[in-house]
This record gives sequence, C-alpha cells and structure tokens, in this order.
Amino acid sequence: MLSFPATPILPLASLEVGHHFYWQIGNLKVHGQVFLVSWFVIALLVLASVLATRNIQRIPSGIQNLMEYALDFVRELAKNQLGEKEFRPWVPFIGTLFLFIFVSNWSGALIPWKLIKLPEGELAAPTNDINTTVALALLVSLAYFYAGFRKKGLGYFAKYVQPTPVLLPIAILEDFTKPLSLSFRLFGNILADELVVAVLVLLVPLFVPLPVMLLGLFTSAIQALVFATLAGAYIHEALEGHGEEEHH
Repeated sequence: MLSFPATPILPLASLEVGHHFYWQIGNLKVHGQVFLVSWFVIALLVLASVLATRNIQRIPSGIQNLMEYALDFVRELAKNQLGEKEFRPWVPFIGTLFLFIFVSNWSGALIPWKLIKLPEGELAAPTNDINTTVALALLVSLAYFYAGFRKKGLGYFAKYVQPTPVLLPIAILEDFTKPLSLSFRLFGNILADELVVAVLVLLVPLFVPLPVMLLGLFTSAIQALVFATLAGAYIHEALEGHGEEEHH
C-alpha cells in the first residue's frame, strides 16, 4: 500500500485564503487588515484633495491638473448615466465610489503589502475582501432607494406592481440581485487577479508576471468604472419616469 505525506516536500506556492487579522472591540470582531488599508486609501485621497486645492491656479498643473481631470471624468460619467438634469447632486457619491475603488484596486496591485507582517493574515486591497464590496453595494442600494423615494414619494413603490402585480416577486428579487452582482463581480475579479499574480510570482519570479500585473492594473481600473457606471444606472432607473407621469 502506498502512502503520501500530508504536506508536499517541495512547496511551490503557499497561498492562504480566509485567514484574517481581527481586532476585538468588546464583543465585536472587525477585520483589522481591511481597516488599515482602507484608512490608507482614504488618507491618500484626502491628502491628494488637500494638495490639489491648497493653492488653486487658473492654469492647473501637477496634482491640481490630475484632480481636475478626475473630477471632469466623474462628472461626465454621472451625466451619461443620469442625464443633464439629474446628475449634479450625485457626482460626489459616484465620484467617491469610483475613486475609492480605483485607488483600492491599484494599491493592491502596486504596493507590496505582503512585506508587512501581521500576526495572522496579510494586508491586501480593501476590495479583495467580500465585506468591503458588499458594504459598497449596499450603499448603492440605499442610494437608489433614497433617490426614488425622495423624488416620487410612496409612488416609487408602484413600480413593483407595474405593468402587472404578477411581477411583484421578480421586482423584489431584483433588488436583492443588484447588490449581490455588484459585490461579487468586484470581489471575484480583484481576488482572482491577485491570486494569479501571486502564483506566477512564486512559480516564475522574473519577467513572466509583469504582463499579467499590467493587465491587472487595467482590469482594476475597468472594475472601478463598471461599479460606478452601474451605480449611476441604478440611480437613474429609480428616478426615471417621474417627469412623464407628471406630464400626463
């Protein structure tokens, strides 16, 4: 009878999924590793905003030019999804989502977080954790419920029985699938990208991982764009039709 060792003699890669560094606050456990990197991303965005607005020039340059370009990009994104009349109040929300996800994704791709040792688990992009992506998706759900209810009042809930009450279960199910699809799409893509890069770096540590890392930067930016675009589309869906009902 043949027997094999429980652990490989020459491990080529060691990847641990599901181990986390927790902070115990009373009876509550929080993901310390997610908070640390999230605070870093927030601090980076706040610092960039302060530096860009500290000495505003008529002809922008440097970080002011970069931040104004980001603002114009987000404004166009919101306008394309929400329309000329509705987009302005939602630029801060959609812009915050886009910039936080974008910088979070790139921080995981560019910063060697794994060099910082923790008692358990390892630092990574906040969007590499399902709790972060679910929280962002729930914020989007609250935003489009707020948008629809604020504009239409109780009439917003009429959409659940239009054009026929038979579609009520499907309409309710749709409200659950939207945050699920948003959160799992972002989480799955970022986690898969980091795992692929980690495996390639362990197996072929020289030049082969570089194209994959560049592709990861591109897909990370696309994921931030997709999330912000879908957020705008869902808010627009909650707002649309109001003007037509008043007209009739």
